[in-house]
Amino acid sequence: MAKSRRYQETAKKVDKEKLYAPEAAFELVKELATANFDETIELSAKLGVNPKHADQNIRGTVVLPEGTGQEITLVVFAKGEKAKEAEEAGADFVGGEELAEKIEGGWLDFDLAVATPDMMSVVGRLGRILGPKGLMPNPKAGTVTFELEKAVAEFKAGKIEYRVDKTGIVHIPLGKASFSEEQLLNNYHKIMDTLAKERPAAAKGKFFRTLAVSPTMGPAVKIDPAATMTFIGR
Repeated sequence: MAKSRRYQETAKKVDKEKLYAPEAAFELVKELATANFDETIELSAKLGVNPKHADQNIRGTVVLPEGTGQEITLVVFAKGEKAKEAEEAGADFVGGEELAEKIEGGWLDFDLAVATPDMMSVVGRLGRILGPKGLMPNPKAGTVTFELEKAVAEFKAGKIEYRVDKTGIVHIPLGKASFSEEQLLNNYHKIMDTLAKERPAAAKGKFFRTLAVSPTMGPAVKIDPAATMTFIGR
């Protein structure tokens, strides 16, 4: 697919053969975000895993210290006192059967769904709708829980889910182009530290094969994995 003239011009700023230190990468990636909106800066990390094996299918959540820079719309499936807890915690929509019917009718104006375990019998039938969009509540992602006050607060504050795709790559938003380089680096180091701790015993060789950051509408900047390792575990 042909790239826009703006994309081609910004791409000239990137040395495709170079592996940048994280600090230099974020300084550059902010320059590459030239769209007329606040672009998301995304990390793409190619890991040395085989997702076909269950023990290497990495998935989890991480709370970004600087947040995501994005306001999320959160729905919670709960009833009784738990529904009240979710509402008081700041959930945007709370319900049960009626909420499920609304979604079955085509409503999907939300970014994240959380459910209490006792509501999964209701939520389960929405799998064919929510699953393909990555919105299905899942215990591994912390979105099936009775601790609704904590879950809502964390997701609203910048907790995100990550999972490796079938090619072994994890795509994670690091924040917005309007973030300072320090904010982006703080989120980056938190994510890298989290992923390093997820390394499966069966993973062989280098765990972080390739790392790159890019703005929504711009080219990618490759990061030197060796330069990153010095920050992990601090």
